Amino acid sequence: MDRKNFLISAALLAGSAMVAPHLQAKQAAETAAFKPATTLKKGLGFDMIKEELSLTDKFKLVKDLGFDGIEFNSPVAHSIQEILKAKAASGIELPSVVNKDHWAKPISDPDPAVRKFTIDSVAKSLQEVKELGGDTVLLVPGVVNDKVSYQTAYDNALDSVRKLIPYVEKTGMKLGLENVWNNFFLSPLEAKQFIDKINHPLIGWYFDIGNVLRYGWPEHWLEVLNKRIVKLHIKEFSREKMNNEGLWKGFDVDLMKGDINWPEVMKKVREIQYKGQWITVEVAGGDRNRLKTLSEQMDNIIKLY
Repeated sequence: MDRKNFLISAALLAGSAMVAPHLQAKQAAETAAFKPATTLKKGLGFDMIKEELSLTDKFKLVKDLGFDGIEFNSPVAHSIQEILKAKAASGIELPSVVNKDHWAKPISDPDPAVRKFTIDSVAKSLQEVKELGGDTVLLVPGVVNDKVSYQTAYDNALDSVRKLIPYVEKTGMKLGLENVWNNFFLSPLEAKQFIDKINHPLIGWYFDIGNVLRYGWPEHWLEVLNKRIVKLHIKEFSREKMNNEGLWKGFDVDLMKGDINWPEVMKKVREIQYKGQWITVEVAGGDRNRLKTLSEQMDNIIKLY
């Protein structure tokens, strides 16, 4: 090799040596961006288990069917001791509870006595979920109707959630606000603004992937709410069934058989580095065959993560 070619080859090798670390760093960053923040666990609502069994045997059944956790309505109808005994015997987890008073007696109600009743109820739910070994209470923040204006609901909900902060801090549990068909929080930007006004590390959003398809796209909500999401509910929705058979019929469709773009949704769940760990199905339950089908459908969704 003559001197000229030798110098050219040496320069190319030196350049490659300098570029290689840069490319490796870039590739590592791209890989990290698509690496899930956590392994997803499967949950279901306790009332979805439609088998005549003892509490312990119900827990064992859903564990055997591939579920990792159960979500109770709270305040719970069983004793905490009874639930904990079934939990220990089955190995099931109890990551979250849904407050059961927030719809009939919303924290946005114009009546201060109604608001206080549910604030007290949510405070009990926070204590219960702590005792059960979980970390999150689901709360619907308000209901708008012909008797309660949007502004009234917003102001009362904001005040009520702030009044729950001492109970959140006392228990160390999270409060996850969820949007349902309550004519309230109709855009992800509004939901984000509400959480940011509260500005508390233990208060976030319990996002239901199926609830928003009636008037939006869940991947858009995931993008906006981002790190504010503490837990995920899943269900399916069909706009065609809604339009042809009636509004609520939109939910009458199997997971992955409706209009939710699950590959895009799960890609977004991964991109926002969701750390809530759980996806809990909230649909019509049934016997062990129905629950087995749901477990398998959830596995197919999780594979997209």
